[in-house]
Amino acid sequence: MSNLDRKGAPAVCGRQAADGPVKDLLTARRMPLGGSTVVRRLLPNLGRRMVGAWCFVDHYGPDDIADEPGMQVPPHPHMGLQTVSWLHEGSVLHRDSLGSLQTVRPYELGLMTSGRAISHSEESPREHARLLHGAQLWVALPDAHRHTEPAFEHHADLPVVGAGGLSARLILGTLDGAASPGTAYTALTGADLTLREGAAHRLPVEEGFEYAVLAMTGSVEVDGVPVEPGSLLHLGCGRRELPLRARTDASVLLLGGEPFEERLVMWWNFVGRSAEEIARAREDWQTGTRFGEVHGYAGARLDAPELPPVPLKPRGRVR
Repeated sequence: MSNLDRKGAPAVCGRQAADGPVKDLLTARRMPLGGSTVVRRLLPNLGRRMVGAWCFVDHYGPDDIADEPGMQVPPHPHMGLQTVSWLHEGSVLHRDSLGSLQTVRPYELGLMTSGRAISHSEESPREHARLLHGAQLWVALPDAHRHTEPAFEHHADLPVVGAGGLSARLILGTLDGAASPGTAYTALTGADLTLREGAAHRLPVEEGFEYAVLAMTGSVEVDGVPVEPGSLLHLGCGRRELPLRARTDASVLLLGGEPFEERLVMWWNFVGRSAEEIARAREDWQTGTRFGEVHGYAGARLDAPELPPVPLKPRGRVR
């Protein structure tokens, strides 16, 4: 999925220091995505830029698209990151410059590793379900792997763990002894947690990870904090377990990982290490080199926004 913000403002992609547990509830910015889809952008956020290697979080829906085109994101480039497509309702058709053509359905993992360069499009199929609801997530690639060959993975069968009214489907990384089949390049966790009304559970987590919870549906308390759909609760580091209590049937995404220590520049759909690298990637996309071509999308590709007038500087985990 693309960042369609035409202002092209730079985003500082780096973790602010948090040496212990915190409870910071982040509010979203509403952003048009393409077609009839509007997303709630939760990362990067004014108060939080990363959670582990997770550097971008959009939540959308549930939207009634019965008489609408739904999601329509034209071909656009990515560099230095992985995209994670995750649906609760509806479906999304993925095309990319590798020739991949895959419909991603609810609770299936669509994982694209951009590496040095890739381009893709995403759209609701012409014949689509009434509702569209999901999240689009980006993972920053560490320096040792950011020039890897691009790849796309689709995993329909993901491990599930849990007990006592809690079911956790592992999207990426590891949780409670289970591991996702998706390729990860840093130590992290991405899981979809489903809780029955009244369920109370203490989920074991990694003390050295930092975590955040994105509420998808229902009403849930996370470590005593009510979290409603479309909001993100940043939890910091230093936890061995995470208390959860469902006020209603509910679902949340748990995102976490080892604090990402590298200094990054994140602009438009690129994650790099310098202003020169970002400018070169923009030029390569505009001139039709390096990022390949997406075939089959009925429409023009996206042009990159203009680079901002302020210098793009790499930043780390502390502002």
